[in-house]
Amino acid sequence: MGTDMVTDAGLYRLLTWLSPAFPVGGYAYSHGIERAIEEGFVADRESLRRWIAAIVLRGAGRLDAAFFRAAWQAVTDDDEATLLRAVEWADAMRATREVALESAAQGQAFVEALSAAWPTPALARWTAVLADSGRAVAYAVAVGVAASVAQVPLRQGLLAYLHGMAANLVSAGVRLVPLGQSNGQRALAGLEPIVRLAADRVMTTPLEAIGSAAPMVDWTSMQHETQYTRLFRS
Repeated sequence: MGTDMVTDAGLYRLLTWLSPAFPVGGYAYSHGIERAIEEGFVADRESLRRWIAAIVLRGAGRLDAAFFRAAWQAVTDDDEATLLRAVEWADAMRATREVALESAAQGQAFVEALSAAWPTPALARWTAVLADSGRAVAYAVAVGVAASVAQVPLRQGLLAYLHGMAANLVSAGVRLVPLGQSNGQRALAGLEPIVRLAADRVMTTPLEAIGSAAPMVDWTSMQHETQYTRLFRS
């Protein structure tokens, strides 16, 4: 499964679930980029690309990829205990209040929208396990569960998830800098090798070895909490 190509049905679902039109509210979050722009750390296409590359490779992208993989593997292996462990780690390993909100709010919205539009007995079983955990379910965990239930291969699911993260952050930058749509697409194109590298790295990294190293991203997120004028929730 981990090396198979995605089926037509799996591809359709990935495109739907990770589309900006899927109602998880991703457009409302900038992951601290709004503050980074106010501070002058991000001011043009290249600085935006570098900032997002750090998030994907060394920040929340690295963490989320690991949580996605753990959730996908737990469902594939029919291992509820491992899934609950992934839920716990994903809930705890958030550097700031706003990043925790970003992850939990989108995770809850994803589960609700998925259960309403794509109900299956298998999905109902695993979403019940998530609900019984008593913890907020991270977006990455929720998507990992859905991808496994839909028999989406792991690496393709990871690539799609990390692409969605990068695209959402580029969109925030396009609106905030502001940048034109063409520059936004150039930034996203420049992030392709970063997304692929992040997916490759997590395939061989055990959950116990994960961590993040993006202190300036965390700092801008903390500062965003008290930013006087802002458009985004994070």
